[in-house]
Amino acid sequence: MFQVLGLDARTELVYRLVLEEPELRLDQIVARLGRSEQDVRDALDRLAELCLLDNRDDRSTAGDPPVFRALDPAASLPFLLSRREAELARQQRGLEVARDAVSALAAHSGRGVRRGFDVIKRLEGLDAVRERLTELAELARTECLSLLPGGAQAPDTLAASKPLDQQALERGVRLRSIYQDSFRNDPDTLRYVNWIGGLGAESRTLPTLPLIMVVVDAEVALVPLDPDDGRAGALELRSKGAVLVARLLFESLWTAATPLGARPPVDSDGLTPQEGELLSLLSQGHTDATAARRLGVSLRTVRRMNAELTARMDARSRFQAGAEAARRGWV
Repeated sequence: MFQVLGLDARTELVYRLVLEEPELRLDQIVARLGRSEQDVRDALDRLAELCLLDNRDDRSTAGDPPVFRALDPAASLPFLLSRREAELARQQRGLEVARDAVSALAAHSGRGVRRGFDVIKRLEGLDAVRERLTELAELARTECLSLLPGGAQAPDTLAASKPLDQQALERGVRLRSIYQDSFRNDPDTLRYVNWIGGLGAESRTLPTLPLIMVVVDAEVALVPLDPDDGRAGALELRSKGAVLVARLLFESLWTAATPLGARPPVDSDGLTPQEGELLSLLSQGHTDATAARRLGVSLRTVRRMNAELTARMDARSRFQAGAEAARRGWV
């Protein structure tokens, strides 16, 4: 019944049980449901992530096993419902934008095909993409714009990029790249970006990036076939409309990004961009694990940030922290 809110059937069974029989211990829940202990633990973790569960027991003494109590559904479930509605509204707006972009792309593509130009080329696999990127880097005349999500860049990628980037800069090509904030934690990537910066390249960072993308000379853009699988391949776009959209996306992100070497700005509430993005991701229903992947950091880092933000708000549970963040206008 509650799958749309993020509860699978197993998790919903556990939720209904702790609602009907408050303050059950883990072994009691396992016995009542006849499920494995690991299944029950996974369900309890998911309920805690959704702010539907509080395992505090202020009356217990040290060493006592924790008990599990469901938070008041009259408050917690409407909160989840409103969050899901907001997420669906955002997705609907995104679909409308995508529909317009597809229509524009199709129109330009049709005109290009009729003129005999290949405005869309499919590159299958990572090797084909790397080979084409090398060709484009050697042919670039004026600029190369890159979105580079993820934290550390692979050593072989850095090694292959080094001579190409240096030669491009020597030809007067302007190189601008946007990385994720998390890349600062990788010494090799940071060393490379500082080195290329010394030659004139410009780099900035953001907490998250929507996809990997390269735009060369305002004439060609490379975007992934599957944003979740960079190894699948890419689309090479030469339609003027598609390349313009790619450049506008880059410029809007560039304006919001933090220059390399500068400390990420803190807003009026004392939040860094990465902290604000984490709160936004959690408010959209992302788990700690998916938020960590989006931010390009470890699960441990996300949990540490979560604990720090919860303590900053004097909250006693994730649900209370979410409600307090909403009250303060942080999400």
